[in-house]
Amino acid sequence: MTENKEMQSMDEEVTLFQSAKKVLVGGVCSSTRLNRATGQPFFARSGNGSRVLGYDNKEYIDCCCSHGAVLLGHNSPDVNQAIRKSLDMGTLCSYETEYHQEVARKICRLVPCAEKVRFTNSGTEATMHLLRACRAYTGKDKIIRFEGHFHGYHDYVYIGGHTPLDYLKSGNRVPYRESEGIPEEMTKYVISIPFNDTGILEKTIKKHRDQVACVILEPINYNSGCIVPSREYMKIMRGLTKENNILLFYDEIQSCFKIGAAGAQGYYGIIPDVCTLGKALGGGVPLSAMCGRKEIMDLFRPVGNVEHSGTFNAHLYSIMAANAFLDIIAKEDFYSKLEALCLKLHGGIECLLTRSQVKGRIQYLGARFGLFFGIDKEVTNYRESVEHDKGLMLRFIREMADRGVYFHDYGGSACHHGISIAHTQEDIDKILNASEDTLKVLQESK
Repeated sequence: MTENKEMQSMDEEVTLFQSAKKVLVGGVCSSTRLNRATGQPFFARSGNGSRVLGYDNKEYIDCCCSHGAVLLGHNSPDVNQAIRKSLDMGTLCSYETEYHQEVARKICRLVPCAEKVRFTNSGTEATMHLLRACRAYTGKDKIIRFEGHFHGYHDYVYIGGHTPLDYLKSGNRVPYRESEGIPEEMTKYVISIPFNDTGILEKTIKKHRDQVACVILEPINYNSGCIVPSREYMKIMRGLTKENNILLFYDEIQSCFKIGAAGAQGYYGIIPDVCTLGKALGGGVPLSAMCGRKEIMDLFRPVGNVEHSGTFNAHLYSIMAANAFLDIIAKEDFYSKLEALCLKLHGGIECLLTRSQVKGRIQYLGARFGLFFGIDKEVTNYRESVEHDKGLMLRFIREMADRGVYFHDYGGSACHHGISIAHTQEDIDKILNASEDTLKVLQESK
């Protein structure tokens, strides 16, 4: 390429980057991915392994990892090869293949509660359809869910999750609707309670046992900064639901495969009645799954009368990608390698926060972790997590981006970040060095 052409190419890329920002502000494209720390969405040019390249021609170590979907890292050769094979078979959707059965069998071998599997695209779809089956099985309409847990964006669950602190303190007993456009009538089907409180859980279950179809939860509450309840709490929850004819629903969209092949079910040694899987399952492409006991899953058509369908459910390229993903995580050294990376990163950040005069803490399990600022004691529920300093979190993310490490902002809230198996020891060193420099900047500006 000549020098003039190189200059022209660079000018075009700069123009494209500027145009992308302009489209967000005044154009027809409404971005859902604004990073409030940097003041604009992250416009990516490409991703490879642990790195993403922006249209500003700057390379970043990725600590978002597509919100946990790319556990293998970006541009996985095995996933790419699997997708190419699916393309050679034709752009098949709305048909079953032998590979659908193969992926389902692998999931049933790995996930304790999975006697049968059905596929959807997103986590939102998965929880929506599986809640319908829970209601059909029990003949009851209400659900118990927990403050600070996330189960998608449909009207049945986007109520009573991430409630503003002032609303919680007001004592209002009507669960908070998290978006305009959700009918108030929907709130009567949702009972939202604090997480990690055995007394409140027992009281609520016993009071509403005749109306409640299921208790739904993130067994590891990554969406409030990685809150990990005790095994005893989870054991009590399992006992209470069984005793009161209520289904236990683990939403493992985020937790599946992050801490082991069996997810949170393997970690706790507790088997729910049903669960949802997603994020990492598709190797970075859209795929989620509903799993559970045979008698519940058989309520779906064509065996039963609970509706679940969709033209693009389990598209062949997603299934082929998932098949490759499940083979990779089954390798003997996969989780030992991932654990070593996580221990170095999490332990390193913990040491930096301990030495720093910036008040903060890290909570972690597996390949995802949460950061809290303005808090230095263990966070055990959502109400504690919202006391975290959002402004300081946004400053941390902005400073890290300046040093070539990308975190998604989540509005400054305590949420989840992570790494992939494609990250290297050198990547971890660079993240820790950037974190040390950033904490010094935050400390000096106090």
